[in-house]
Amino acid sequence: MTTIYVPYHLDERLDGLVDEPADVTVIVEFPEDGDIWGRLAVLYERVADEVSGAEAPVVISGDCTTVLGTVAGLQRRGVDPAIVWFDAHGDVQTLETTTSGYIGGMPLRVLVGYRPELIADRLGIRALAEERAVLVDARDLDPAEEEYLRGSGIRRFRLQDLKLPDGPLVVHVDLDVVDGAELPATRSALPRAGRAVARGGAREGGGDHRDGEGGRGGPRVHLAARKRRRGAGVRPNDLQRLPKGSEQVSDST
Repeated sequence: MTTIYVPYHLDERLDGLVDEPADVTVIVEFPEDGDIWGRLAVLYERVADEVSGAEAPVVISGDCTTVLGTVAGLQRRGVDPAIVWFDAHGDVQTLETTTSGYIGGMPLRVLVGYRPELIADRLGIRALAEERAVLVDARDLDPAEEEYLRGSGIRRFRLQDLKLPDGPLVVHVDLDVVDGAELPATRSALPRAGRAVARGGAREGGGDHRDGEGGRGGPRVHLAARKRRRGAGVRPNDLQRLPKGSEQVSDST
């Protein structure tokens, strides 16, 4: 297993996501000008380079869009992965449907072919078939996301009913998928389905995710972390029994 640490939230440096050194830390110099997609392409190009040469890569980052570099790297080494997306949010927004403009709410949609000219073409990503994407425990979706998912081939499951797609997998975990009562340090924490909602009048199934919160969550992992104390980061040794392919950790603390 090779742990790859990407200490950024989009193009903003975000340290402190891990408690122990990773095998590789990705740091880049962003161009002073250019649009956000171009800046992210610089970062994710480096992530793709590291993933393409890593053994059982585990990518730890500060937002979900880093998965674009993970998938690009796997495809470069000849792996054609399906994706299992653990996230309280759908991450299937578009520039046309988002109410916040938050790019971190779009990566799963980009992976299945949305507007490749924005960044996928720059990274050489081949779109995943919707039928090879699985969304697990998403419970805070905008109406536009609900409408898209009803007509798409992306399958939705509760964790207890999960059926994995065939073939190699990228397992993406945004730690906000954990019940917020159990992992309160996650900034975008949400209750699991069936739990009463008391956080600032939030409600099940609505809101362009992370609106008004600067888009920050906590680590995203492409894997399984034990519950951590409030304010703590993820340790590479917390990652257990990862499927073959790539695993990425994302936290939004």
